[in-house]
Amino acid sequence: MPTVPPSSLDDSLAREQFLATAPALRHLLQFDTPEIAERSRSFFLLPPEPNGRAALLLHGLTASPGQMERFAFVLAERGYAVLVPRLPRHGRSDRLTTALAKLDAVELVDRSNLALEAARELAGRITVVGFSLGGTLALRLAHDEPLERAVAIAPFLGFAWLPNRVAPVLARTALRLPNAFAWWDPIARELQLPAHGYPRYSTHAVARAYGLANALLADARRSPPRTHGIVAVTNDREAAVNNRAVRRLIAAWNASGAVGIREERLRGLRISHDIIEPERHPDIADRVFPQLLQIVTEP
Repeated sequence: MPTVPPSSLDDSLAREQFLATAPALRHLLQFDTPEIAERSRSFFLLPPEPNGRAALLLHGLTASPGQMERFAFVLAERGYAVLVPRLPRHGRSDRLTTALAKLDAVELVDRSNLALEAARELAGRITVVGFSLGGTLALRLAHDEPLERAVAIAPFLGFAWLPNRVAPVLARTALRLPNAFAWWDPIARELQLPAHGYPRYSTHAVARAYGLANALLADARRSPPRTHGIVAVTNDREAAVNNRAVRRLIAAWNASGAVGIREERLRGLRISHDIIEPERHPDIADRVFPQLLQIVTEP
């Protein structure tokens, strides 16, 4: 995969002239201060042959825009303007930073709303694609805004190993205790790939992200989503997030009168969560990418 440029506007003057007409996009890019790693910065791509659509791609917890590079390039080749924002407190050059401990739901929602505003500066018809925490944010946007489509890949709405009724208690307990950092891979530790993501997660960040998911479920019970094309993609052998929680959200939306919501179940994979990152599980990512791309771009 080639290194992602800051945009497909190669000429710096043309880039500045374009950003002068896109204030939300310009604001979004200004969050990438010097401590952010080069490959972890927000970026956008303008297609050579636009199809009138924009794709907003949201990465997962502890990851960065680098996680979405493959989607970004292929969608741009298919005529989409593409925006891949960096979520708050992610993407720092210091991969062992403790910044993630202060992550909260408000700044996540604010950043995703700003990113959606910026995507609308690129094209009028918006598809939001998110993975894990990014999938949760994609579903949040789909509930609140009339998008053309939202695709949530393995969205984080609960914990795979925990009953849904117990998860809120665990999240509240975690926030009452001091924050702790845990290794995603206790053996590889800081050598874990990909290098454009953090090798540790924060217990407080996970608990606050779950609060965002729980609030979405409460809203779904009160009203249907404003987006009529929503696809939740689940892995039948999911290792981290709770597929039953995904189905519970869909059921709540349907009971509220939702239209056009479905689950796509991926079968036959080995036990895993990160199914889209080529640098972590290339065999899984290569296998599922064509199917995910078809879901994202289907008529």
